[in-house]
Amino acid sequence: MTGVRMEGLRSDDPPRIGGYVTLGRLGPPEDARCDRRYLARGADGRHTAVVSLPPPGADPARWAAEAQWAQRLAQPGFWQVAEIGGTPAFPWHASPYRPVLPLPAALAAYGGPLPEPVVRTLGATLAEALASAHVLGLAHGGLSPAAVLLTAYGPLLGCFGAARAAAPEGVARSGLPGLDPGCLAPEQAVGGPVAPAGDVYALGAVLAYAATGHTVPEREEIPGGLRDLVSACLSRDPGNRPDPARVPGALAPQAAYGALTAATEPVSWPGPVVAALAAQSAGLLAADLSTGER
Repeated sequence: MTGVRMEGLRSDDPPRIGGYVTLGRLGPPEDARCDRRYLARGADGRHTAVVSLPPPGADPARWAAEAQWAQRLAQPGFWQVAEIGGTPAFPWHASPYRPVLPLPAALAAYGGPLPEPVVRTLGATLAEALASAHVLGLAHGGLSPAAVLLTAYGPLLGCFGAARAAAPEGVARSGLPGLDPGCLAPEQAVGGPVAPAGDVYALGAVLAYAATGHTVPEREEIPGGLRDLVSACLSRDPGNRPDPARVPGALAPQAAYGALTAATEPVSWPGPVVAALAAQSAGLLAADLSTGER
């Protein structure tokens, strides 16, 4: 299958994870920047889930600890962790399935960077979610294109705590498994604490990626209407980065604050992205039927 649909399993993929039968990967193996994600069917055949494993080379204990925090996080705009299981050497967590595309897959479906109005809605929604967590004293610590999951009703944030899972404070994180170097704030790359300002840096990198196709573009590549905000988010000085609570107003001034993460109507994603979400559902059904015939 293509990169925008469910990927077939490889020989080194687990056929089962806990009580789930794996049907396919959510994205190709090279996209596993924060988690390895699988579409899976419960052993009872009644429900489907997205089951996640640590990225290759990651510390499973630290990853599992962040999964426990994510399970307690009920803020709007975050991907729900509903179940945790496994062993210390092989932890996993599961979320109820809905058609979902990691942001890199969405760009692949669209055929390139997303239109500026779509990037604005995406960024405003992500900023709302981050701000709601920051109010509670929680930094996401893992925002990257792979952590942004597009659903019919808007984007959700996964991969909570990827930077904390990669290494403790005081240990350099550059080059460690599970981290996107373009989204790692300079202070976190050298081992500084995972803090809200680092989330803002990563938000700028994600906006740059959605608008240009890569996380470290030249300033001139960024659309003019986004250029100043993205540049401010990507400031090397954490004190010069904007407050995420003010970002939604800069990106989507017509939207009431809090309304984006609580959306009850489908988002107007570009047609190819909507088609890719539908294709994923169809691929899952076909894989499920094939599994049931064996």
